[in-house]
Amino acid sequence: MVKKTFRKKILKPRKRSVKYVIEKDLQISYKDVDLIKKYLTDRGKIISRRLSGVTAQQQRQISNAIKRARYLGLLPVGAAKRK
Repeated sequence: MVKKTFRKKILKPRKRSVKYVIEKDLQISYKDVDLIKKYLTDRGKIISRRLSGVTAQQQRQISNAIKRARYLGLLPVGAAKRK
């Protein structure tokens, strides 16, 4: 009887690339639609913090600004359905 051994792969941590850099002192506002659009996908979803590379505090500010802009009609709530 042959005993099989399984080895675990050792994964190297990937370096996180920052897509959009936000200055620390910059206030994120719902009025700045051009900045907010960078953090939305083409389907209208908010890009996650892991992908965008922003801090947790900035991600909260971005999501609140997006929600306020959607409520006021500055941004679309969602994309049109696919056919």
